[in-house]
Amino acid sequence: MSEFVAATGFGIVSAAIFALAAVGFTLQFSVTNVLNIAFGALMSLSAFIAYEFNVVVGIDIWVALVIAGLASGVLSVLLNRGLIQPFLKRGTSFFGMVVITIALDLIVEYAIEAIWGPTFFHYNVSVGAPVSLGSMTFTHFQIVAIGISVAGMLAIHLLLKRTKLGKAMRATSCDARLSKVCGIRTSRIHDAGWFISGVLAGVAGVILGLTLGTFSFTVGDEYLIVIIAATMLGGIGQAYGAMLGAVVIGLVTQWSSLVISGGYNEVVAFLILIAVLLVRPTGIISGVAADRNMAG
Repeated sequence: MSEFVAATGFGIVSAAIFALAAVGFTLQFSVTNVLNIAFGALMSLSAFIAYEFNVVVGIDIWVALVIAGLASGVLSVLLNRGLIQPFLKRGTSFFGMVVITIALDLIVEYAIEAIWGPTFFHYNVSVGAPVSLGSMTFTHFQIVAIGISVAGMLAIHLLLKRTKLGKAMRATSCDARLSKVCGIRTSRIHDAGWFISGVLAGVAGVILGLTLGTFSFTVGDEYLIVIIAATMLGGIGQAYGAMLGAVVIGLVTQWSSLVISGGYNEVVAFLILIAVLLVRPTGIISGVAADRNMAG
């Protein structure tokens, strides 16, 4: 029983990180219809930006996290305007854009390796005393990670439900052409989608580096498959589905480590995904993908 409780604790932490990343990944897709495989590389780059400010400059890690998140958001917008949009204007197909973002992911990943090297890095932080919640024990960073994730999910909920920007994003997600006819400046909504996605990728990347203890230039891409699985499990294009998918993937993959090696977490994540999609192809919550021409 104690091992199950410990695995549940790790599952909650994993779900918190996956939720931040999965919501960022699916929110950008729902608004722009571009499946951004470079998302993992953006997480890795953010982890190293925070490293520079924390270790080299000497700034507190939480300030470095904010800087890395904002920098990631701005970079995400610049990548969209400088690379993604020119291809879209030329009529590049959906899967053509997937190939382009895969290439971008490799370019960014190996640029990180060229700059910082292939070794492992860690932040300059104090571990602090463990925190016990019932029968579960968490590190200081894990508690903060859960808190940031909960706050982030609440912020996304309020954004989508209570603000004009959120309503415009939802309208653009449903029908971009009709939204434009109705007076919504879809180009700005696209920028907002890329920026929010970049910020969430950046925050998730730094928190991942903190909870792992050490990280390398592949840290984001190592978890991208699980993030995509959580996104598709919940229903791609659905922010709330991504949250739910992250919880399922986070908990079940950690529970499975009690039976099989933790090295098979990615395999377990995809087995869950396949099982759900066989029953409900659009995911737990029907996503916008069902209403779009994914092969376009």
